[in-house]
Amino acid sequence: MKASDPAEKKLGEQVQEALGTKEPDESGPLFVESGLERVGDGFHTEPELERGRSYGLQVACAGTGQIVLSVTGEDRARRRIDCDGAPVHRRITAPATTVVIKAEAVVGATGMVGWRLEKGAE
Repeated sequence: MKASDPAEKKLGEQVQEALGTKEPDESGPLFVESGLERVGDGFHTEPELERGRSYGLQVACAGTGQIVLSVTGEDRARRRIDCDGAPVHRRITAPATTVVIKAEAVVGATGMVGWRLEKGAE
């Protein structure tokens, strides 16, 4: 995903810096996936995970308003996150091999949202 204007680019860089994904070590043994999207587009990912394994999920949103983060398959909890650029950390224990992680914009929210998923240390 590429930001189309300078403001989005700046917000995207802020999110990537907060998550450490500007230059992710995708060859590292714990890295699973990361991404960056416009808040209005949100994101939806279904990573293949190891059942029963612990994972660390980080989500950051930079801009205005809030997003709603949900992780299905674990607890179906929805959590509102402010688009203030601060990363939110969450531990996930995979109940199945596929978990749905998604973020949706609350009406009026703008900016960029990103995520990083890594395996927890054993």
